[in-house]
Amino acid sequence: MAVNLSKGQRVSLDKGIVKAIVGLGWDTNKYDGGYDFDLDACAFMLGANGKVLRDEDFIFYNNLVSRDEAVTHMGDNLTGAGEGDDETIIIDFPRVPSEVQKIAITVTIHDAVARRQNFGQVSNAYVRVAKMATAEDMVGEEVLRFDLMEDFSIETAIVVCEIYRHGNDWKFNAVASGYQGGLEALCKDYGVNV
Repeated sequence: MAVNLSKGQRVSLDKGIVKAIVGLGWDTNKYDGGYDFDLDACAFMLGANGKVLRDEDFIFYNNLVSRDEAVTHMGDNLTGAGEGDDETIIIDFPRVPSEVQKIAITVTIHDAVARRQNFGQVSNAYVRVAKMATAEDMVGEEVLRFDLMEDFSIETAIVVCEIYRHGNDWKFNAVASGYQGGLEALCKDYGVNV
């Protein structure tokens, strides 16, 4: 049975998880702006200083696999239509380089300013972590879930969660922190050259 978390909660991940699915999902509220919503999940592999060690440690729709193949983005869903996860990131924990202390999982709205969109128009957002039984298992056994109950209004980017090292273990932090400035603001905060 999966553990349901609230904002700010931290929990240790099962030591038996070798590969995990980080699934993210959302719905958009009724919107008459004339544009579809294109939300994008990203992962930032961070060193002890909270910054990427190199630009390739930013995993997103234009860089789907990290240099060490520890983090893989399973592709951009341009519409978010359908049930279940809208975008998925796979983490292969044994492959994560020892200098990577934290993996921040984020969601941004593509072209948010031009389309006049923000997270106030998004609902039912969640992140889930599932243990993969095999390399082909794209559903996994869900071990934790964090439903973002925040009432965002003007934000165009969200740090959803952080998966971080704690000694020899990995822990999950339910963050739900909103940003203005979209993907560019996140990249600057995490030290990616844009």
